[in-house]
Amino acid sequence: MTRRLPLIAIMAALLLSGCAGIRDHRGYVMDKTLAAAIQPGVDNKDSVQKTLGRPTFGGQFADSDWYYLSRDTSAIAFRNPRVSKQDVLHVRFDAAGNVAAVDSTGKEKIASISPLRKSTPTLGRKRSFFDEIFGNIGMVGSGGMGAAQPGGGQGQ
Repeated sequence: MTRRLPLIAIMAALLLSGCAGIRDHRGYVMDKTLAAAIQPGVDNKDSVQKTLGRPTFGGQFADSDWYYLSRDTSAIAFRNPRVSKQDVLHVRFDAAGNVAAVDSTGKEKIASISPLRKSTPTLGRKRSFFDEIFGNIGMVGSGGMGAAQPGGGQGQ
């Protein structure tokens, strides 16, 4: 019995080591001192890039917004990672390239979206299986998009 006790303890330790937590950092390494040094009306794109480096990503439609994203996550075994800390620094520039505003947010802005059903609700009427199959019968030439145009329908 005494010989099996260390073997059981080693086996239990090996099994439990598979459940060890995994911590991960992704994105920008945020330095609060450097981020606080960016001042609206004083800095421009060049000085921001020299101070903070290249942004994590830019604005979707214009290059007037720069985002610096930093995220720490933790996970146990096969579970989905959970965000433990997040910092987003949003630097907005005016048309001349000068800093117009600096905003900082944390993990309170993370939206949790969970689907309710297996289908997505849409606007409009609900069609049955037979409406989908037989719904277009009699629609050809009834004045809709497929109707014949006056004068031969060739768009003259």
